Amino acid sequence: MTGVQDPAHNARLNSFDLVTPDGQPVRWGLNVLHSAGLADRVYGPTLTLKVVERAAAEGLPVYLYGSTEPTLTRLVPALEKMFPALKIAGVEASKFRKSTPGEPVEIAERIKASGARVVLVGLGCPRQEVFAYAMRPLLDMPLLAVGAAFDYHAGLLKNPPAWMQKYALEWLWRLGLEPKRLWRRYVLLNPNYLSRLAAQKLGLWKATPPAPATTPVETFAV
Repeated sequence: MTGVQDPAHNARLNSFDLVTPDGQPVRWGLNVLHSAGLADRVYGPTLTLKVVERAAAEGLPVYLYGSTEPTLTRLVPALEKMFPALKIAGVEASKFRKSTPGEPVEIAERIKASGARVVLVGLGCPRQEVFAYAMRPLLDMPLLAVGAAFDYHAGLLKNPPAWMQKYALEWLWRLGLEPKRLWRRYVLLNPNYLSRLAAQKLGLWKATPPAPATTPVETFAV
């Protein structure tokens, strides 16, 4: 929905190599509108573990960028316990501010100097997607925006019950855990999404994807 409301961000998302349906409503929408035949969503925390598992198996060092120092302090041993062969090249917490002139290059140099081959970015939506888009020209390696996966795997957030995930009620679970931060996203955007889905299905509205973005981002959340 952030992409729908922000044309520039929409174009950035369309420039990515891969965008996955993290939520059940998105999966439903793809099946209803495009007969995608998706049996399940691609759950962000699970995808993160799959990527980390593969990186460990292939000896690819991973760089963790984002979240907070306390979260990263808990996340690193948790991942190393799950994947003993994992090589964590470096960790860097979010500064919770906009980038300064020259800072993106400095961040990229730190990541490259660490020997990392994969970067996991946990800055929250849409900051992490903007970060990945802006940093991609500076880094010759994949960047994966992982949402709240850092918090989940650090043990700071509990996964919702399986039945809530199945019936697209994870938003309600997360709203209960973080009402101050998430109420606007879910209370305002969920009805907007459903209304647009219905309008598109009925032929009252047509989504027109923009061309992939190529314009650099001047400043962005780091």
